[in-house]
Amino acid sequence: MRRKKSEKEDDEDILGLGPRPYTFSYAELRAATEDFNPSNKLGEGGYGPVYKGTLSDGRVVAVKQLSVASHQGKSQFGSEIATISAVQHRNLVKLYGCCIEGSHRILVYEYLENKSLDQALFGTSNLHLDWPTRFNILLGTAKGLAYLHEESRPRIVHRDVKASNILLDAELSPKISDFGLAKLYDDEKTHISTRVAGTIGYLAPEYAMRGHLTEKADVFGFGVVALEILSGRPNSDNNLDPEKIYLLEWTWTLHENDQILALVDPRLTEFDETEATRLIRAALLCTQASPMTRPSMSRVVAMLSGDIDIGTVVSKPSYLTDYDFKDVTTSSTSRFLVEDDTPSISSKDSNVRLNY
Repeated sequence: MRRKKSEKEDDEDILGLGPRPYTFSYAELRAATEDFNPSNKLGEGGYGPVYKGTLSDGRVVAVKQLSVASHQGKSQFGSEIATISAVQHRNLVKLYGCCIEGSHRILVYEYLENKSLDQALFGTSNLHLDWPTRFNILLGTAKGLAYLHEESRPRIVHRDVKASNILLDAELSPKISDFGLAKLYDDEKTHISTRVAGTIGYLAPEYAMRGHLTEKADVFGFGVVALEILSGRPNSDNNLDPEKIYLLEWTWTLHENDQILALVDPRLTEFDETEATRLIRAALLCTQASPMTRPSMSRVVAMLSGDIDIGTVVSKPSYLTDYDFKDVTTSSTSRFLVEDDTPSISSKDSNVRLNY
């Protein structure tokens, strides 16, 4: 009589096809997180809760439970995780492996003790981000994105570049998290995505409105993050004067009045004016309305490094000139539905905590 295979053996058979990720058992991760104890919860990301854990070998990790069901089978899911695990760069969060036991879909990442950039900039963190630190965070993030877009195999469009997806290590160097994950939920092989994955305020207009996805959507998000790092404020803040609520709009107002350095965070007692001007001009190029007029991330790295002269940006984006921001009265207007799929765009308020 033939013995019925256990679920674990069945999982191993399925994972035998294609590239294999490093797999953790569910029991191992339960033990590491003390049964997913709420006291170990680091935050709730767009894909599910994240817990701090300690593996049996002493490694401290971030354990992300994927709460959104992926349409992929175990073999395809495992293959995608193996691919993401192989994408390594000093400015990308390292993915150690996953758990694909039964119905569980869990990812295991390196743990970064200084949490996310949004907490450092806008939260109650005690971290002091001086000008050199901020500029290095921006440059490192640009290098990480340039690697994803131009050097990694496969090339990856992040889709959700924002301050909470940039984590800081012990030396306050940046590491981009959540890259490659949107693909686990994509039903299309084309550049048109029926499920927009992103966060209001960082979304490129062509992606938010038409689901048209290229790496230039990430360039737009990076431009917004650059202005947040420089100014020390989020991309929209209803507590500010009306003309200052929307960071991009306020930046252009200052730019047109030749007062652009007034954008610099008042908490910065010292900063490099040349670097700050370079940063702002690069950000204005990155956030142009047309994706074709935005630079590649490798060009952005060269611009920030001073290897390419940027010049003055004079083309104000049409999304600022054609739209009256004062018409926006509720956060519900910030939700988009692309084609017939479930909306997956997060409003800023619902997705500002730590996302691994």
